[in-house]
Amino acid sequence: MSEPRGRKQRPARRGMYILPSLFTAGTIAAGFYAIVQSLQGSPLEPHHFDNAALVIGLAIPFDGLDGRIARMTNTASDFGRELDSLADVITFGVAPSILAYTWGFRMLPPTMDPVLRHQLMQIGAVVCFLFLICGACRLARFNTSADAQPKNPGRPDRKYFVGMPIPAAAGVIAACVHYFLGTPVFSGTVAIVWIVLIGLVGFLMVSTWRFWSGKEITLTGRHPFQLLVLIGAVVSVLLLFSQVLLFMIAMGYMFSGLLARAAYSWSLRRRRTRKPDGTMSGPSAHKA
Repeated sequence: MSEPRGRKQRPARRGMYILPSLFTAGTIAAGFYAIVQSLQGSPLEPHHFDNAALVIGLAIPFDGLDGRIARMTNTASDFGRELDSLADVITFGVAPSILAYTWGFRMLPPTMDPVLRHQLMQIGAVVCFLFLICGACRLARFNTSADAQPKNPGRPDRKYFVGMPIPAAAGVIAACVHYFLGTPVFSGTVAIVWIVLIGLVGFLMVSTWRFWSGKEITLTGRHPFQLLVLIGAVVSVLLLFSQVLLFMIAMGYMFSGLLARAAYSWSLRRRRTRKPDGTMSGPSAHKA
C-alpha cells in the first residue's frame, strides 16, 4: 500500500554511519600520532619529526575517502560532515602547526644569540598559531559557502577551490620537514625563511585565489588497463624519491595559486589598457 499523502515524512537520520566514520577516525588518529611524534623529536632523534611529516602526508589522499564512500554508499549525514571538519582541524591544522613550531623554532641551538633565539621562538609561535586559525577559518568558509567562486576565475571546464585547501597547506609543512628527513632548523636565517613560508601558506588558505581541485578526475568510470600500470609506476617513483618529489609537488601546487593570480592580474591589466578599437593606451602604445 502506498503511504497516505497527509502523513508526515520521517525526518532524516542524524546518527553515525560506521563505514565513512571509520575513515574519519583514521584521519584523527593520524593527526594524534603526528602530534606525539612532533613532541618526541629532538636533534638526536630527528626521525620523530620525519614520522610526523610522513603520517600527515599519508593522511592527505585518504582525507577525501570518507566523503566519497559516504556518497557512494548513500550514508552521508550532517554528523559525518561535522566530524570530517573536526578531523581536518586536528590532522591538518593542529598537527602541522605543532610540527612547524617544534621542528623550526624549538630546536634552535642555545649557542646562538639568546635574544635572537627568544624572538624567533616567539614570532614562530605566533605564526604557527595564525596558520592554525587560518586553516580553521578556511574550513568554516568552505562549510558555509554554497557555491563560492574565486576572484580570478579559470577555465570553465575545471573546478577550483577558493583559497588553498587545508590538507594542501599541511602538505607544504610536511613536505619541507620530510625534505630534510626531520633534521631540525639550526640557523636563524633558515628560521626566518620558515616564518615567511608558514605565513604565506596561512594567507593562501584565507585568500580568494583559485587552486585546482581535481574534482573532474573520477576513478569510478571505465579506464584503460594501462592506467593501472601508470598509477603503480607513479606510486613506486614517489616511494623511491619521496624526499624530493613530494617537496616539488607541494611547492608546485602552492606556487600554482600564486602564478594563477599573477597571470589573471596581468591579463586584466592588459584588457583595461586596451582601447575599444584594439589599440593600446599608456606608455606601451608609444613604443615602435
